[in-house]
Formats: sequence, structure tokens, C-alpha cells
Amino acid sequence: MVESITIRKGIIKFEDGQLIDEEDQIVTEFPLTILLNQQEFATMVCTPSELDELVIGFLASEGVIRFKDEIKSLHIDEGQGYAYVETTTEVTTSQEYYSKRFIGSCCGKGRQFYFVNDAKTAKTSTSTITLTPEECIHLMNEMQQSSIVFKDTGGVHNAALCTPTDMIVNRTDIGRHNALDKIYGYCLMNKVPVRDKVIVFSGRISSEVLLKAAKIGVGIVLSKSAPTDLAIKMAEELNITAVGFIRGGKLNVYSHPERIVQESFESTF
Repeated sequence: MVESITIRKGIIKFEDGQLIDEEDQIVTEFPLTILLNQQEFATMVCTPSELDELVIGFLASEGVIRFKDEIKSLHIDEGQGYAYVETTTEVTTSQEYYSKRFIGSCCGKGRQFYFVNDAKTAKTSTSTITLTPEECIHLMNEMQQSSIVFKDTGGVHNAALCTPTDMIVNRTDIGRHNALDKIYGYCLMNKVPVRDKVIVFSGRISSEVLLKAAKIGVGIVLSKSAPTDLAIKMAEELNITAVGFIRGGKLNVYSHPERIVQESFESTF
């Protein structure tokens, strides 16, 4: 069996001017190699939980599959750290396809920051969902409160799939991309419609994170941290609302602010 996602380890802690013996909870790392149609495809270092979701979400994010039904078989050998995947159709495993730069046209501008597989799989959002600032803050607080592993270790990223009012599922991983791939895998495995959903994320909104959200298909990404300039440009282009620095009752809206609306109250007088 695979290791626990955390271990306890004796440490020396300095506190109040003293060095003391103590135990600390440490998050584990687990290398998982995907063998796709008997060819080595990728190795991920991850938190050893929800590995089936991780593999399916990663393959979908990379453009290898679009639906779970395209996977003929999936077997994870936790003891050896291998995921054996067979697909119903032949797919390319050429690394050039997954690393070659792509420039294409979109609204008169060049998508010069996408790789070939990103250009194929990133979706321009058609979501009409809206949130109030209060709902954004509530969802962020709900995700953070639900992350027991982060509270114990401080060493993981958290991601959640939410409706405007409630959290549907949350996932934890040492890799921020892995946490989002687990969410994507969950959606594919359970046929969850995503157009009216929200991604809530604990880390920085980088261009890679924004692309992951676009591939999943949501229209709003909420983060407690900052976005990068490229992530904002991509969010504008892909019609995604990026909201950052959700903390202390405050937030910043960086793109497509029309989805963040102030709640209106009709006068009763």
C-alpha cells in the first residue's frame, strides 16, 4: 500500500529562547509514473491520495483524453508507483507535442504563450454565473476550514469546486497543478457539469493555474493570493473572472468584473 499522506517526525524546535524536542506532522511526497499505452508518458511528484482522479485529470488537461470513457483501463500499482493506462484510441506520446510553442490568432492577437496541447484544450468560458463579494469570501473561508492536512502540515495546496454558495469537493496536494487535476478528474469521473461552478484555490494564480481552470471549463477562479500579469492577460482572453487576495474580508477583481456583483436590496418602505 501507498504511504500515508502525512507522517510524524521528531524535530528540534526553538521557541521562547529554548531548543526543545518535539514531534511535527510532515506531508509525504509520492512519485507516480504514468505508462500510457505501454509507453512512459510522465512522472508526477504528488500527495498519495485520489490518484485515479489525478491521472484522469492530468491526461484530460494534457489533451490526451476528453472524457473518462476514452480510458479503456486504469490500474495504479501503489507499491511500485506506476499508473498503467490504456486508451480506446491511439494517442501521441511525443514530448514535442506537449512542449512546442504555439502562436495562433484570437481577436487579432497572438496566443504566443500557449503550447500546442494548451491551445487545443484551453476553453474560452461561456459561463454566466455571478457571485457577490460576500459569497467569494465565504467560499474561500469554507475551503480553508476544510483543509485538515494544511492545518496539520502547512505543506500543501488546496483547491475546491464550488457552487456560488457551497463547496462540492475539495482536494489537497503538494503540487498546485496536481490539486487542480484531481478536481478535473473528479468532474470527469462523476460527470459534474462545470459551466456554473467556481474554482477556489489557495495559491498564486499563475498562467499555468489559469490554464488549468480554463481546461476544466469554469468561468470564475478565486484565490487567497496574487495573480501574475500573464495570468490576467489569459483570463481576459479566455473570458475568465480572476479574483485574488481574498482575505480579511477584502478581495481584488482582476478580470471580467461583470461576474462579481453587489447584492441589491429593495426598499421595504
